[in-house]
This record gives sequence, structure tokens and C-alpha cells, in this order.
Amino acid sequence: MQIGAHAQVFTGSLDESGITRAITATRRAGFDILEIPMMDPKRFDRALAARLLAEHDIEATASLGLTAATDLTSPDPAVRVAGEEMLETCIDIVHALGGRWLTGVIYSAMRKYMEPATEEGVAHAADALRRLADRAAGKGIRLGLEIVNRYESNVANTARGGLALLDRVDHENVSLHLDTYHMNIEESDMAQPVLDAGDALGYVHIGESHRGYLGSGTVDFDGFFRGLARAGYDGPVVFESFSSAIVSAELSNTLGVWRNLWDDSDDLAAHANAFIRGQLRAVDTIRLH
Repeated sequence: MQIGAHAQVFTGSLDESGITRAITATRRAGFDILEIPMMDPKRFDRALAARLLAEHDIEATASLGLTAATDLTSPDPAVRVAGEEMLETCIDIVHALGGRWLTGVIYSAMRKYMEPATEEGVAHAADALRRLADRAAGKGIRLGLEIVNRYESNVANTARGGLALLDRVDHENVSLHLDTYHMNIEESDMAQPVLDAGDALGYVHIGESHRGYLGSGTVDFDGFFRGLARAGYDGPVVFESFSSAIVSAELSNTLGVWRNLWDDSDDLAAHANAFIRGQLRAVDTIRLH
């Protein structure tokens, strides 16, 4: 199993210095993976990132949340086309980085909707994701559908809702992506959704209830990691934490990151790496009991 960290644990920008900082800090903290947010794909220096990732033996994944201008559930065909083109670009970037995953809220805008999703809108998203999954498969890349809370999408907010969305997409190259921060808001417990997802679960985000230091909030990590063990999960496990001191202004406004929850990203990252690996080791020993 590979353990990783989101780039915005380390940097709020992905210019040359930000990319360098994120990759070197990821290696220093002991992670295997760096998840790169595709905030501005057209300006992202994929050649620089690919070189530094190879030099530091770090694997890349990429994530993003669509916007109102790129929403695949939009009734406006031009908006849906813009969303599909954006995701095609992101797939090409992941391929250039030698990565194997593009994930996130790639089915709708990542925002608070003021009405339920429509049947037509979900159908539009499923159709686009099917085409994108074909493109990704040809480059050895899987797509992950991140299930987020009710304030960040109206399409699917629980593992069961995500499974229903996967059924609509109906493509073997698309998996479920669960995130403990969102699960802590929406799910009845932290283990059953993992078991419900089963083999459909392909990607995991580890985040605390307040997005700060792991173990200092209300997330039942013991239950979650026991669920992963029982399900035989062996995919990426990526730490995600946001602080107003680091996160980009755009993402800060989208996610409501108004507080500075930590002031030393290197310490935060090292703690998270040890916490996650410790949890995985602890549940692995259960088989010896």
C-alpha cells in the first residue's frame, strides 16, 4: 500500500518553487505519493514536475474539483464541453508525470448547490465520464470519483450514493474515492461504508474533522482502518490537510478554510505519515490475535 500527501500540505502555489517544495517535502516526510491539485492545468509545468518526481522517487497522482464553468452536470452544453476538455488535459498531465490516478470531484462542480441534482444532469456526467475513462485507460490511468459532503456537491454524498453513480457510469476504469473528512459528516459510521464499497474502492483520503493534525479531532480512524483491513484494501492512502497559512486563496474560499490550524507543514506531514502507517500496522496485527 502506498501512502501519500496532498501538495497543499506544503505549498499554496504550483509554480517552480511550489512544485520543488512539495516534492522535496513529500520525500523528506517519508511519503510514497504526492497528490497534485490541478488548479491551473494549462500553466502547470509538467516537464519540471516529472523530472523532480523521478529524481526523488515519488509517484504522482492528481486531483481537482470542477467549477460552475466546467460542471459536467450543467444543462449548458458549452459548460459540459469545457469540463470534459479540462479533464482530458488533466489526464494528459498525469500521463506525462507517470502517474496512475486522476481523482476528485470530477463529475460536478465542487460547490454548494441550492437544488438537488437532476436526472438529466447526472446522465450528462455519466456519459462524459465514460468517454474520459476510455481516454484514461488508454494511458494507464484510473479515474476516481471522490464522494464529498452536501456542501460540496449534490450528486453523491455517501459511499452508497457513490456506488449508484458508479453504476450509472458503468466503466471498469472508474473507482470510488472515499475521504474520512467527508465521511465524518455524512456517514453513520466509518467502517460500513468501506465494506459497502468493497472492490469498487480505489482511492482514499485521510483527513481529520477540522482538517488539522490527525488524531486531534472527532474522526473514528480506528473504525475506518479496521474497515480497510476487512475489505482487503490496497490502494493509495493520501493525507489531506488545509490551513489558511498555506492553501491557495481559490481553494480556501471554495472549502471554507478560514483558520490556521498548523504552522509547521513538515511536522504536520511527518506526524501524518507516522499516524497512517501506525494505524495500518495496528490493524494488520489483528490477524495474529
